[in-house]
Amino acid sequence: MNCIKIPALFTLVNLAACLPVPLSSDTQPFSEKDWNQCRKYLKTFYNMTESATLQKSANGLTEKIGEMQEFFGLQVTGSLNGETLAVMSKSRCGVPDLQPYTFFPGTPRWPRTTITYRIVNYTPDLKKPEVDTAISMALKVWSDVTPLTFTRLYTGEADIMILFARGSHGDFNSFDGKGGILAHAFGPALRIGGDTHFDEDEWWTLSRNGINFFLVAAHEFGHALGLGHSRDRSALMFPAYSYVNTKGFRLPADDVRGIQALYGANQDPRPRPRPTQPQPKPPQPTQTLDKCNPQLSFDAVTSLRGEIWFFKDRILWRKHYRRQDVTSVPIKHIFPNIQSVDAAVEFKNRDVVALFKGSMYWLVRGFTILPGYPRSIRSFGFPRSVSQIDAALYVKETRKVLFFVGNMYWSYNSMRKQMDRGYPRRINGDFPGIGNKVESAFQNFGYFYFSNGAAQYEYDYRNKRVIRVLRPNSWLNCY
Repeated sequence: MNCIKIPALFTLVNLAACLPVPLSSDTQPFSEKDWNQCRKYLKTFYNMTESATLQKSANGLTEKIGEMQEFFGLQVTGSLNGETLAVMSKSRCGVPDLQPYTFFPGTPRWPRTTITYRIVNYTPDLKKPEVDTAISMALKVWSDVTPLTFTRLYTGEADIMILFARGSHGDFNSFDGKGGILAHAFGPALRIGGDTHFDEDEWWTLSRNGINFFLVAAHEFGHALGLGHSRDRSALMFPAYSYVNTKGFRLPADDVRGIQALYGANQDPRPRPRPTQPQPKPPQPTQTLDKCNPQLSFDAVTSLRGEIWFFKDRILWRKHYRRQDVTSVPIKHIFPNIQSVDAAVEFKNRDVVALFKGSMYWLVRGFTILPGYPRSIRSFGFPRSVSQIDAALYVKETRKVLFFVGNMYWSYNSMRKQMDRGYPRRINGDFPGIGNKVESAFQNFGYFYFSNGAAQYEYDYRNKRVIRVLRPNSWLNCY
């Protein structure tokens, strides 16, 4: 089996035909847009460096095109032709085809043979039992030829967390709408390892029309188990997506050799029964976090690049200002070193968010923790008596941050990077009507929103009065 060592993340993508600047007299001129797409393709899948894009000789564009042609079994010319462009245009998995090291030995694998999975949510394109059965069958093609068994969980964290999402969904790899990226999965590892995500904007089907969910799921589960790509065009792990008849589907020989090299062969040669009915869902335990619980309160709330993030225990809910959909993700899936958050605030003038936990804080930009963090909250000018921040609020008009601790608050000048004089001050003295404690706070469309327990106060800070009292989780479409 010719495989490539699995990187951290896999995506199914459909890149448009990639056409570079002419390399020889028999090529036609192409647009700058075509050239940019070609460069992206070769950089993504063939480790082409930025400097190589300007070369036409060794280690340059010609060599990279030749490597791509060799991988797909095309005539190696080092220049583009119709057959090469046709392959570049196909839907495919986003794992690079060439790596500086080979698949064997040392590839990641699960250290046990019983692997758990959980279906976090569903697509409206298919009925829930259809999704359940398709996932069971997609896992079964791997367990039929190995000692692996897959156990479904209904709550908590499983080895393979399966979800449908659209756009940015908390793992650094946004989906891009219908077409293009179809799905992605992580290789075996702790935390996000094994997790498999499907683009909700695709049209998922169980036929040749649209995108066949079973085939994509089976391919992605191969990655979740530790497989990279195969050069064999008949293999399930071949990079390009194409429909095949799924009735009685059996894993091709090349995939069997690859997965058995990781986990060994199934000692029981008898075929395992093919699932036709999903297992009934047991009752949800009472400790499950319910975003619409009328007593729900937030640990922290902050804006971030057009979204509002709501933190509670180990969960983060994300909501876009102008859309109704709400997505949730474990905090550690975005920030592995942060389990929960006490307070959060966006410094809009710096395009960073500060996340506070105990006496430490992190600065993040987008989904990346900046180097040199965490740091002590005393760097903001807090005295040693302050060991934790309850809430933080950025005031857009003044570019100041209000920090709430107990029944007091501080004002921090984000331009001068120092605390204002005359603070701390009492909360109920300067913000009448909201009580003397704030658990989370943020600004939205000119109003402050202060939460304490299951009550949230919409506050007009210019006139120093409460406009109305809300439930904090009304932002999560709970009414």
